[in-house]
Order: sequence, then C-alpha cells, then structure tokens
Amino acid sequence: MSLVKFLTSKTFFIQLVIAIVLVAVLVFGLLKFLNFRTHHGKEIEVPDLIKMQLTAADEKLKEAGLELYVLDTVDFRPDLPPFSIVEQDPKPKNAVKDGRKIYVKINAGEYSDVTLPDLEGKTFRQVSANIISLGLKEGKVTYKPHIAKDEVLGVFFKGKKVKRGDKVKKNAVLDFLLGDGEELYTDDTFTKTDSISQSQETEDNAGE
Repeated sequence: MSLVKFLTSKTFFIQLVIAIVLVAVLVFGLLKFLNFRTHHGKEIEVPDLIKMQLTAADEKLKEAGLELYVLDTVDFRPDLPPFSIVEQDPKPKNAVKDGRKIYVKINAGEYSDVTLPDLEGKTFRQVSANIISLGLKEGKVTYKPHIAKDEVLGVFFKGKKVKRGDKVKKNAVLDFLLGDGEELYTDDTFTKTDSISQSQETEDNAGE
C-alpha cells in the first residue's frame, strides 16, 4: 500500500483519532496532577502559634498541611510560658500554599547567666550604666561613712555579697552599699588623721 493510500485510508483516520484521544487524556491527567500538587487556587490560613508548645504547634500545622521549622531560642521572656513559641513567620492569618514551612523562635526556659564584672571602687553612676547594659536591675541603695561619695563599697544579691566573676541570672536585682562622702567632714576623721600624722612623724624622727 502506498503512503498516499495509507494516509487516506480508514485505518489511518482511526489510529489518528485514537492518538489524539490518548494525547488529550494524557494532557488532561497531567494538568490535574499539577493542580493537585500545587493546590492551584487553594491557600491555607496560617494559625496563631504564639504561646503554644512545640508539640501542640507541630500537630496543628500538620493538620493544616504545613510544616514547623525551629529557627532559634530567644532570651527568656517572663510574659510567655517557658519553651513556648514567641515569634513566627509567616504571621498568623497570612495565606500560604500547602506544605509551606512556618519558621518559629522559642522562649528560653529561664534567664541566662550573667558574669559580674568588677563593680567595687567605681562610682554608682558608672556601675548603674554597666549593670543596665548587662540586663540587671538596681535594687536597694544604702550608705555608710566613707571619703568618696557614691563610691561602690559592696554589691549584694539576695542579701549575699557578690564580687567579680560571680554569676547571677539576667534580670536579677542587685543591692548596693555606697560611700556617703562625709567622712572627711567629721571630727573623728580629723582626729584619726591627726593621730596618723603624729605617729608617722614619730616614726620618721626615730629613724633619724
């Protein structure tokens, strides 16, 4: 059979129709599959995960067809439960596609430790700026007779004296003992100073 006769034959037209139908079915099936995979036109509202524990948040996201991904643990926030979610991205009520990762940050279980620097012998103004930068708080301030006014003579945490290198929790409240700057102006101080001077002169004379 010649090519011309075959192209004009009934058999060719039947095979051509079958081929067209098969191609149409394949294209239709492919489009449906892609539509199913991408959920074309379907979006999911991101649930609010703030204050939720990881296990509960993970279950909630899986039910919605989303995925949980932990980014980091942030400094402890007392207004939120320990180990709960404090931040999420995308934000609640945003519309996303199925399978989207929801990135979260977790609240620490407690305040982190702070190592105390050398605070004694400095002015209270210097120390105040320092402890604020460390995330600590000023507590009770008391004074005692001393030559230098507002010089830090002692630092206390819960009634116990602390020093350089000791560790306290961030947000801890420190109490301070300061000099009142009035010791030089009392009679006792002058008497004490005169006695020291006289003793020194006696020692110097004896040495000669």
